[in-house]
Amino acid sequence: MNRIAGKPRDDSLIEVQCGGEDNNGCQLESFAEEVPGNGHNGVDKQQQSKDSVFFRDGVRRIDFVLSYYMDEKDKDADKKQERRKVYEAKLQECGLELETEDKSESEDGRTCYVKIHAPWEVLATYAEILKIKVPFKVNDIPDHRDMPLSWLCTPFRLPTHVMHPEPDFFTSPFDKSKVDFFLIDNKDTFFPPSTRNRIVYYILSRCAYQNTASQQNDKKGIKRLLNNGTYTAAFPLHDCRYWTQSRDPNCENERYSLYRYWAQFFRFYKEQPLDRIRNYYGEKIGIYFAWLGFYTEMLFYAALVGLFCFIYAVTTYDQSVWSKEICSENIGGQIVMCPLCDKKCGYWKLNSTCNSTWQSHLFDNVGTVFFAVFMAIWVTLFLELWKRRQARLEYEWDLVDFEEEQQQLQLRPEYEIKCQKRRLNRITQEMELVLDRSTADWVGKLCICWSTVVLWIALIIASIIGVIAYRLAVYAAFASAMRDSPTNKIQLVGSVITPQLATSVTASCINFVIIMILNFFYERVAIWITDLEIPKTHLEYENRLTVKMFLFQFVNYYSSCFYVAFFKGKFVGYPGDYAYMFNNKWSGLRNEECDPGGCLIELTTQLVIVMTGKQAWGNIQEALVPWMKNWWVSRSARNHPESLYSRWEQDHDLQNFSQLGLFYEYLEMVIQFGFITLFVASFPLAPLLALLNNILEVRVDAWKLTTQFRRPIAAKAHSIGAWEEILHMIAVFSVVTNAFIVAFTSDMIPRLVYLYAYHPGNEPTMQGYINNSLSIFNISQIPMDNQPEAGENPGWFNSSDITTCRYRDYRYPPGHEKEYSHTMQFWHIIAAKLAFIIIMEHVAFLVKFFVAWLIPDVPSDVKARVRRERYLIQEYLQKYELEKLKVQLSVNNGACTCDAPHPTACTPVDPRL
Repeated sequence: MNRIAGKPRDDSLIEVQCGGEDNNGCQLESFAEEVPGNGHNGVDKQQQSKDSVFFRDGVRRIDFVLSYYMDEKDKDADKKQERRKVYEAKLQECGLELETEDKSESEDGRTCYVKIHAPWEVLATYAEILKIKVPFKVNDIPDHRDMPLSWLCTPFRLPTHVMHPEPDFFTSPFDKSKVDFFLIDNKDTFFPPSTRNRIVYYILSRCAYQNTASQQNDKKGIKRLLNNGTYTAAFPLHDCRYWTQSRDPNCENERYSLYRYWAQFFRFYKEQPLDRIRNYYGEKIGIYFAWLGFYTEMLFYAALVGLFCFIYAVTTYDQSVWSKEICSENIGGQIVMCPLCDKKCGYWKLNSTCNSTWQSHLFDNVGTVFFAVFMAIWVTLFLELWKRRQARLEYEWDLVDFEEEQQQLQLRPEYEIKCQKRRLNRITQEMELVLDRSTADWVGKLCICWSTVVLWIALIIASIIGVIAYRLAVYAAFASAMRDSPTNKIQLVGSVITPQLATSVTASCINFVIIMILNFFYERVAIWITDLEIPKTHLEYENRLTVKMFLFQFVNYYSSCFYVAFFKGKFVGYPGDYAYMFNNKWSGLRNEECDPGGCLIELTTQLVIVMTGKQAWGNIQEALVPWMKNWWVSRSARNHPESLYSRWEQDHDLQNFSQLGLFYEYLEMVIQFGFITLFVASFPLAPLLALLNNILEVRVDAWKLTTQFRRPIAAKAHSIGAWEEILHMIAVFSVVTNAFIVAFTSDMIPRLVYLYAYHPGNEPTMQGYINNSLSIFNISQIPMDNQPEAGENPGWFNSSDITTCRYRDYRYPPGHEKEYSHTMQFWHIIAAKLAFIIIMEHVAFLVKFFVAWLIPDVPSDVKARVRRERYLIQEYLQKYELEKLKVQLSVNNGACTCDAPHPTACTPVDPRL
């Protein structure tokens, strides 16, 4: 083993130009210095524990680790070795200190590790460049956020030392020339590990790996070295094993604390230690868990109201007059319904749908309207209260002015290497990198990117059409096969298994499988087309990818629900003039009718299968897959003692947490948010399912991040980014969709119209509603192509006695002058539906805008703290400069003692004497 000490440099590295004119002279020494008695190093590996985050000297902290394989069979081994040599030499020139571990020291005998340490001079230089805020005074504003009845929350609280491991400080951007202005007790620990690894990664991403003589602008950055196999991994270290504290007294053991208080499932009822999460993983991951926790808390109230609505439906089970009429032998048992499909479906009695009618009542009742309006208010409260929570986090985590810094400083290395020109920034009056791209190139790539998105969305629509065709083709087969099926004789569930249910469930499952397959391939396509656009900053990259992914996912996950909610059963025609798919009777695919209990119960079925299936599959992927991979990779090293299984090897065996890791977490939750808002009128228990999933999700995400993944590179983020705008869009759209679901998918409006306008007698009543809602058709007028085949009709059907059948619609009976055309009641119902949509939308939007206006985005105490901090920064800096000027003047004007009359021989007297 050979330790290589780099030399500090004062040069800033916005665009890393490590090395002077003669880089060829800067070569690494041999990777393994021969020492007698040990072919690679003189340290006895059996005597010194390697489960440490420090160099071999036990003083310098390991801020980053690079790994690579030494494979003699690799035909590019010499090229990779040369790249590593140059790259590591340039890292030294940038001030970093390196220490290598030979492959003979590793568990597999072929992996080498390069440990990187950033000394104070490097950290101070780049902290100033990146405008990292550091403390200069303890916060002196008292916290008056005590809530009434806060003692009720005591069981859910964590100890104060866990929630707030450090006191609150006023902070200011670091200035290397004013070191004594800040509260620096120990330079080695002044910058936390998350800040240190962020600075080191900033250097790694911009350092070239070719000599100046042959250097190309795109031959730089650790990402390219990882992509071409020069290095196999680059990661910061966890500070200890997660299940036990480190033996090193200088180790912080933050990972152990996070696992103990946060990442275990039996802590599901406890609050999250957000400050510790932020300190260990960085602000970007911290704000994700803050949002997820807040979203889960707010789901509790939505789930509670949804549960009350469901309980109300259960308790009013026996008060449903129309359900009793359907199940009655004297009413529903005497009504003969027309066939639901051509040839394979026979005539049937209305009371055969008794069970589905009762099931429909659970989700199609007055409580549905109330819950839809409540969710419109809830989603507004959630978004507005989150803005306040986010504003508080921005202040507490020093992110108030971060957006401008993000745009100016966090340029993507992939963008920088493509830039060939510079131009003057009119604001900063500094030269900045600019991408030289022609209009034709820009338009061409834009067309390629968005035409690809449109193509994939069209593919989704085609798959949905295929599923619809499956539903139409299979329903008749199920109806014929299940007419004498043994399942009909099964107690309890036999009567529930109907052709409609079988068709809906199988189609939903097929649709779910198609969704997951398309999702798998499109993720890679979306990343590829976003890379083509070459976004300037990391924030811009994620926002562009977010828009593309969400557009696709929106269509992918919600299209089947939109079909059931707004298209199924709406364009079926009537007996004798049925509508067919593609408007082609010869296709044989007659448009679907709703379940006899209504389309709302089918929408509920679709929603439950897709939503719960996605959540279950997501949790399996997130927890089981990384665990199995890690188990397989580390199977041979698990039995080794701690002293032999080094900290960098342990982390190397873990899974890599990619830069898009959080993107998929947000996407999963936003898709869930869409399910519980866009279609919640059809399933009030959706928020409860989401709540149960999220309680598990928080701990699964915490567990996998703490135990199964390498430590992510710390990154800053002042908000949840483009997801916030997407949530607002979904919130607005959900008001419209729920209004349409209540109006057109449920039977709420037709019942109310009957109750107040078409009821028999003087008193409003629902008696006779079923007979009123079914139209009459003359069986003799049904075309031969639509009539059941021989043997398909039930035994009780006698064509000589039964001359008419009923169907769901409002049309005039046979023999009327307007035979089979829509009645006036139909148009009254349409008008009532449209009026309901307009009224509900206006009321919901009025309440939303009023709530948004009523709740300020930034709490008043946060505004006061921000103003106080800015005032103190100005005041303290002024005092600091005055004191510094006084000292300088006293030194310059100090008395002097002269041994000779010549003024050049005088010596200034120390002003402190």
